[in-house]
Amino acid sequence: MATFVTLLNFTDQGIKNVKDSPERYNAFRTMAEKAGLTVKSVHYTLGRYDLVAVVEGPDEAAMGTLLKLGSLGNVRSETLRAFSYDEFKKIVGKMP
Repeated sequence: MATFVTLLNFTDQGIKNVKDSPERYNAFRTMAEKAGLTVKSVHYTLGRYDLVAVVEGPDEAAMGTLLKLGSLGNVRSETLRAFSYDEFKKIVGKMP
């Protein structure tokens, strides 16, 4: 399974309705699980980003779920494909 770190910011709509954020998180978790993803963690943060999510699953499931999340209008996201130590070690081990 692939790991994805998603950095999220509230949109104007999302911050106006910030009190609904816990319920939106639960809806996201349900949507992700239905798509075959595992939400490893979600953190509300201070600083440049409002939330950080760590999700595991197939690339196509993650892409579709994050596009759906963005289409709801409450957050904008930037997603990074993350590699574990072991995955990275295999990658550099294949370097010529």
